Amino acid sequence: MKRILAVVGMAGSGKTVATEGAVEQGFTPVYFGGITMEELKKRKLEVTELNERNVREALREEHGMAAFAKLSIPKIDAIEGDVVIDGLYSWEEYKVLKEKYKDQLIVVAVYASPKTRYERLAIRPERPLKEEHAMARDLTEIENLDKGGPIAMADYTIISEGSIEQEKEDVKHVINKIKG
Repeated sequence: MKRILAVVGMAGSGKTVATEGAVEQGFTPVYFGGITMEELKKRKLEVTELNERNVREALREEHGMAAFAKLSIPKIDAIEGDVVIDGLYSWEEYKVLKEKYKDQLIVVAVYASPKTRYERLAIRPERPLKEEHAMARDLTEIENLDKGGPIAMADYTIISEGSIEQEKEDVKHVINKIKG
């Protein structure tokens, strides 16, 4: 049975590292955030936090709150083997994916404290965020996207306060549990 691992967490929590860990275990990645980047390129907009937010909101206005799940389903279905989704964002996306994939969908939450996340976001090479912007993004995602729902409903939680190597080891452990 094809497994669909959806990685959830706040910005800077370690979702990308967890996704990389799953890819190393043979999962094929689908990046929900890639839809935003494709749309920015299509609209010939600069990659900025404001433009990203505006595009995300416009896509949700056009396709509903489950926009990124709906737009990614054809990509997920086209993949033969196990899939890892980087960046399940909203409760509505979770519900759409759970309805379609039922027990195939396994949600893994990646948690890091706000302090750790803000430090990571400030130094990331692409699209670094100042603490005040990261805090504003947190509030927007929690209040407007119901991002807490998928995190609360996660089948597994990884605490990402240590090294990248440790997080990847934790992902490997979760995948081994899933595979039985």
